[in-house]
Amino acid sequence: MVKGLPARSEVTVEETWNLEDLFSSEKEYQDAISELVQLVDSFHSNFKGKITDSNSAIEALTGYAAVYEKFTPIGAYASLAFSTDQTDNEAQMRSGKFSSIAASISSKLSFVDSELLELSMDELNEAMNKSEEYAHYLKELIRQKPHQLHPEVEKTLAAYSSSFSAPYGLYNTTKMVDLSFEDFEVNGKKYPLSYVSFEGDWEAETDTEIRRAAFDSFSKQIKNYQHTTAKTYDMKLQIEKTTSDLRGYDNIFDYLLFDQEVDQSLYNRQIDLITSELAPHMRKYAKLLQDVHGLDKMTFADLKIPLDPSYEPKITIEESKKYMNDALAIMGDDYLDMVNRSFDERWIDFAQNTGKSTGAFCSSPYGSHPYILISWSSRMNEVFVLAHELGHAGHFYNAHKKQNVFNSRPSLYFIEAPSTMNEMLMANHLLENSDDPKFKRWVISSIVARTYYHNFVTHLLEAAYQRKVYERVNSGENVNAGILNEIKRGVLEEFWGDAVEITPGAELTWMRQPHYYMGLYPYTYSAGLTISTQVSKRILSEGESAVADWLEVLQAGGTKTPVELAQMAGVDVTTEQPLRDTIAYIGELVDELIKLTEEIEGVATK
Repeated sequence: MVKGLPARSEVTVEETWNLEDLFSSEKEYQDAISELVQLVDSFHSNFKGKITDSNSAIEALTGYAAVYEKFTPIGAYASLAFSTDQTDNEAQMRSGKFSSIAASISSKLSFVDSELLELSMDELNEAMNKSEEYAHYLKELIRQKPHQLHPEVEKTLAAYSSSFSAPYGLYNTTKMVDLSFEDFEVNGKKYPLSYVSFEGDWEAETDTEIRRAAFDSFSKQIKNYQHTTAKTYDMKLQIEKTTSDLRGYDNIFDYLLFDQEVDQSLYNRQIDLITSELAPHMRKYAKLLQDVHGLDKMTFADLKIPLDPSYEPKITIEESKKYMNDALAIMGDDYLDMVNRSFDERWIDFAQNTGKSTGAFCSSPYGSHPYILISWSSRMNEVFVLAHELGHAGHFYNAHKKQNVFNSRPSLYFIEAPSTMNEMLMANHLLENSDDPKFKRWVISSIVARTYYHNFVTHLLEAAYQRKVYERVNSGENVNAGILNEIKRGVLEEFWGDAVEITPGAELTWMRQPHYYMGLYPYTYSAGLTISTQVSKRILSEGESAVADWLEVLQAGGTKTPVELAQMAGVDVTTEQPLRDTIAYIGELVDELIKLTEEIEGVATK
């Protein structure tokens, strides 16, 4: 039975991350803010109106980088402290104060890009030739030039940046602070409910009556906030549309894809091909779940149940460390040192507590080590989640060592490749070390139900929904809860067809995902996993040479486009082939699950 979540003050310290690696005390944090403000004022005084040639441009960028190296850990500290307990008043105030300070700093620093872009192309080229360190930054800045506004406009927009990001804060406040859940009841017995317990436990509950009751109760309670959440989301959409228009983009999609360095053809291909060609494989998988569990019908609430609940091992945090070491050993000693330090030095927040952000993420502030948030449920499935987040950590651990603060972060299109790569390495390791059909089935079902379902189905259906929303916004319209519910239900029904009944409450799934406040993010999960699937096959067949190529890709950070990064790893994402190969591979995995189930159960599935 799922227990109610403890307060943050009641969890074991060893299961929390150590933010003292960023700042040892609140005083040190506040002193760092004061020093940052002084540094920004000094920088502004020294360079405002004085970037006039290639030499002053390089000098200014050197100072600019120093500012951002100091800015980054301060922002990380405020954000990370808040993410572990959003009911904490002190953390709320600290986070809000930092947002205001950040907006003021951004406004004061906005002159840098404006003045650089006022230089002639000859002077910019000269600066790039003189400084390899800042050549990439200047190259990207030149690419943005057609969309740069008057310096005073840029300064004003920067001053409003915290207001423009407010919808995301409002969404999280509604979700993690205002929204509370009542216990739900089944056959006279009450069960506690929360966001974390629903997504971490009840969705995978093997008792069908309890699982469906939890889904119904969860859906009814979040529905009470659908209009507020929809209005918050619409605010975000309209800000993006206005910005797109102001900056002269042809449409909102071009604006949102610009920083990703990909065009609409790569974006649309991920959504269209997966929606049409993966759907038959996943419907077959849904039917397998229905047969194995003897369900009267397959509903949306049943899609997260394990194929073999009797073979869902429990795992401790300490045991997970050995799995990470064994599975990721192929990445080399330096990578493994990073993995072990993440456990030993408390880079990971494992605890479950009230007010903690849902899901899992990795934050990698430049100049410090990464931080990983996860709510550890002790399910064996968590080894894939943790491997995923350690993939992000390993990416930036490598990139930060080789690149400056401007160059370390790659395009969003590529960001999920290193994380999903680690999931594939974990799966490969587990499969190589057992001939037991039941264990093999568990591993393959974990790949299908966790790695591919999460990235190629859950996030892809979010992307398909999101595209329809942006098409509406792009044509000058707004959205409300009714419209969003209708769009989400339509996307789910199109993908699942007759295989899954889209029961009431499924249409509210859009309320649960913070990714909608991060631009065109959801589709990048399938893009990253397409790349990592192909590279993991290379690693299986070629070994160390493929690993060496992959480490070079990680170390390249953001100095290459996503197409170039994929090419470095031996994958050509300008064609459909990698995606088609990956979809075919998922189909093979589903067929293997059916075959193993028939072998294990001794009966043919329908």
